Formats: sequence, C-alpha cells, structure tokens
Amino acid sequence: MPTITTADGTEIFYKDWGSKTAQPVVFHHGWPLSADDWDAQMMFFLGQGYRVIAHDRRGHGRSTQTGDGNEMDTYAADVAELADHLDLKDAIHVGHSTGGGEVAHYVARAKPGRVAKAVLIGAVPPIMLQTPANPGGLPMDVFDGFRSALLANRAQFFRDVPEGPFFGFNRPDAKVSQGLIDNWWRQGMMGGAKAHYDCIKAFSETDFTEDLKAIDVPVLIMHGEDDQIVPIADSAHLAIKLVKHGTLKTYAGFPHGMASTHPEVINADLLSFFKA
Repeated sequence: MPTITTADGTEIFYKDWGSKTAQPVVFHHGWPLSADDWDAQMMFFLGQGYRVIAHDRRGHGRSTQTGDGNEMDTYAADVAELADHLDLKDAIHVGHSTGGGEVAHYVARAKPGRVAKAVLIGAVPPIMLQTPANPGGLPMDVFDGFRSALLANRAQFFRDVPEGPFFGFNRPDAKVSQGLIDNWWRQGMMGGAKAHYDCIKAFSETDFTEDLKAIDVPVLIMHGEDDQIVPIADSAHLAIKLVKHGTLKTYAGFPHGMASTHPEVINADLLSFFKA
C-alpha cells in the first residue's frame, strides 16, 4: 500500500490515481472514516481527467493507529508532508465534516503554489462547540455523549450513527441504504479507538475562525439544510462570512452525508466550481 512516513514516524496511507500531470484534487474524509468514503467522488473526477488523491488521517483507516498527535495542528502537518512528498501544485482540496476543518487548517498554512481552491462540505468550521463567543454551538454534553458511547460500545455506536442522523435515515421518508450503513461501520472499525476518541475534541473544540480569514483562494461551502450532525446555522452560515472569496451553496433536505446519498448532485456542483 502507498504510504508516507511523517516526521514523528506515523505511516499515512494514501490513494493517488490518474495522470501526474493533471490538476490534483485532494479529498479529506470525516470522522471516523477513511479515504474510502470518497469512492463516488474519486471515480467520477478520475473520469473527468483529474488526478485524485485521498489519505487516511492518522489513527483512521489504514494509517498508523496513533496514540498521540490526534489534533488539528498535526493533521494539517501530515497533509503538508503528503503534499510535499507528491509535490502537489495548484491542488483543489475538498473536505467533509472533520475533513473540512483539516482543509481549512492546512490551506491557511500551505506553501505558495500548493493550493488553487478549497471546498468545505458539511464542514465543522468555524467551531462546533458552544462557547460564550459561539452561543449557537452545540453544548459539551453532546460531545461527552459521543465519547461515552464510543467507550461503552464503539461497534454499536458506529451502527447507530449511520443508521440514524448521518445519512438522514432516521427521517420518515428516507430511502435507507444498508450498503452505506455497512460501509460506514467498516471504515470506522478499521481505525483506532484512541485516535477516534481524541478526534472528537479536535473536530468539536478547534476554532477555525482565523484559518477561514487567512485563506486567500476561492472557497466553495456546501451544506445540507437537514444536516443533523453539523447544524448549518452555526457552521456554513457563519463560515461564509469569514472567507475572503467564498460561495455558499445549500441543499434543501440533504443530510450530513450528502456526498454519499446524492453524489450525482454534489459531483456536478463540484465540477462546476473546479472549472470556474
């Protein structure tokens, strides 16, 4: 399997498909998943002539099940090492959920010439946690509940999330896909419990406000209006006010995992942004 070894000895697994002379599109997955969550996008954009790349975040998927470094500074540093290893130029970085935070944190710090555009899909920025400065955020009890459920029975928790709010399968008119549920569980259980536990703090408590302000490339923010995991009012609607060159596109009735439930819609909109 293709991997890089980071400065602290962590092996990061990645996929790299397509012509090395084509414009690269780098996909960043959500918690607690892996690069496999982007199958529908990787195959589509490979067919469109792009070079498509996705990595398993440390502690997730096929990367090292790290006991430390499971926070945004290190996640972004890992991406920078991958970009250096592959010598990516004018790349488009696409992040979902936690991966959207990773994109914001990396792109704000990227070397000149590395990044052309960025996309945040159902992403956690500016900050998920309710604080005095962010009164509309989710209370700490929500994330403590995630931690408790993970410790009590991670395998069952990783069934409950995709069967319910992640894909909106708890809605009365939902068209449930058992395949999506099983694939979510498979990806989650490939990762390490310690890294998954630590990452809850990373995605909920990291404040990406200054990252969003610092990004100087075009940013597309895409969000489902029925996102039950990352509520749109305290994420996309705030993030669009912070980026310099942003476009906000929202989707009525779409869930958090809309890139998997509605790939034909999401892929078409991504393609339009890439070509603009």
